[in-house]
Amino acid sequence: MMKKFASLVLLFLISISLFAQDRITGKNFATRSEVMARHGMVCSSQPLATQIGIDILKKGGSAVDAAIAANAALGLMEPTGSGMGGDLFAIVWDAKTKKLYGLNASGRSPKALTLAIFKEKGLKEIPPFGPLPVTVPGCVDGWFSLHDRFGKLPMKDILEPTIQYAEEGFPVTEIIGYYFGRSVEYFSKKFPNVKETYMPDGEPPYKGKVFRNPMLANTYREIAKGGRDAFYKGRIAHVIADFIQEQGGYLSYEDLAAHHSQWVDPVSVNYRGYDVWELPPNGQGIAALQMLQILKGYDIASMGFGSADHIHYFTEAKKLAFEDRAKYYADMDFAKVPVETLISEKYAAERRKLIRPDRAGKYSAGEISQGETVYLTAADDEGNMVSLIQSNYRGMGSGMVPPGLGFMLQDRGQLFNLEEGHANTYEPGKRPFHTIIPAFVTKDGKPFMSFGVMGGDFQPQGHVQILMNIIDFGMGLQEAGDAPRISHDGSTSPTGTPADGPGRISLESGFGYEAIRTLMQRGHRVGYENGIYGGYQAIMYDAKNGVYYGASESRKDGEAIGY
Repeated sequence: MMKKFASLVLLFLISISLFAQDRITGKNFATRSEVMARHGMVCSSQPLATQIGIDILKKGGSAVDAAIAANAALGLMEPTGSGMGGDLFAIVWDAKTKKLYGLNASGRSPKALTLAIFKEKGLKEIPPFGPLPVTVPGCVDGWFSLHDRFGKLPMKDILEPTIQYAEEGFPVTEIIGYYFGRSVEYFSKKFPNVKETYMPDGEPPYKGKVFRNPMLANTYREIAKGGRDAFYKGRIAHVIADFIQEQGGYLSYEDLAAHHSQWVDPVSVNYRGYDVWELPPNGQGIAALQMLQILKGYDIASMGFGSADHIHYFTEAKKLAFEDRAKYYADMDFAKVPVETLISEKYAAERRKLIRPDRAGKYSAGEISQGETVYLTAADDEGNMVSLIQSNYRGMGSGMVPPGLGFMLQDRGQLFNLEEGHANTYEPGKRPFHTIIPAFVTKDGKPFMSFGVMGGDFQPQGHVQILMNIIDFGMGLQEAGDAPRISHDGSTSPTGTPADGPGRISLESGFGYEAIRTLMQRGHRVGYENGIYGGYQAIMYDAKNGVYYGASESRKDGEAIGY
């Protein structure tokens, strides 16, 4: 009883320490005003990467050129969440055709690795580190697929700024330095080449330390000269494949050589007059669309931000969508995912009936016939906009650093299910379930907002909260990202982990104790967690005035810059 009382006191004390500054305009929790500019905008989670993107725009590059340049820089400057060893997804608004284009640049599992091999090894789940979770890295092919279609500057010019930083060095920023400290020393004790790449002087990079990665500079230079084939069919591919097989893995040169990205049509729902666009599976973007379809049956605005009803209905919608996520979402080349049904208003109405206003629920998937990451967004003077997300999955990835290349390979394969009969069950040549999702919003057929929220399972939750903040609660672009966040965990996992009862709500400081108390009375488990609430970037276009608004929230090291 005393432990429970102490927890309640802690919740109360945190909830009254709401805000860190007094602003003369806007919400108290906003950290700063939006950035506004007419000609172009780049927002990323590292200021130098953002500046590189802006420089590319000023040289005549397109929004896609700027996004590739910024992403390449993040692979150097924020390898704790990104890099050439990972996958990429993007949504592009093309001003010329006035259409959205989706790119799925995620890699496939090794052809030589079978479900039977996992069974022989006695594994019930794929380990997070080492060679077994390594899938084909799709990032580089994603860059070139985007560039071939929407690029203007030569790839050499796009990669050159990062090559210079990799050789000359740059000061590590605060949050990235924190994650470096949590990752590289651990990996260096277990796996080869980590120390040489990330700890050349024997200690992890830390805030303010100048970090260099000349091996990555050489790899970028090789790709700039030889194109995507230099990575997938040249020396680099042989180095990657040989290393993984030496470590006991199965990724082969043939797996890399056969890789290709896939252009896909984004899918959408209308939320109170705004068309919200996500990519179809193997990602989890449609979970955000399912949640929005459920939530639009309630008058969220009248509930008020941070009220018990706001948090309750958001959480219940999330739980319903995530049960479907666990059952149905998978690589659509291998599974028939009923996307249209899942995001339909009719299906949402059926699911909505299960929600009780006074009680936390535990749900099953509907019956239908038949993690760290980096996010960035860029916009150019011609009206093109790109929403791009890229990741190695668990922070830096698998721990597998091929010799001399300067980057770590992803561990995305961990997200396969090893039980037979599931949509996401492991198969050779299959793309795993993916957490990383870019988003885009249009209104009346015109671009309104390019945005994303990093953070594994939190990402669809983050997307929905940003949209509720802007559309339901009338917040500005920066306020919407700075507002306190809600995270629910404990739903059934796509890897087969069953639901943990009604799960658990984690709240950032800033929510009132009365709302927290009411949630607990409804049967919710409520607590606090550190560092699980993602990181947000966004660009909004004001068509009336021809102005871009940019935002980058304070949970990361990022920055929005326009010109």
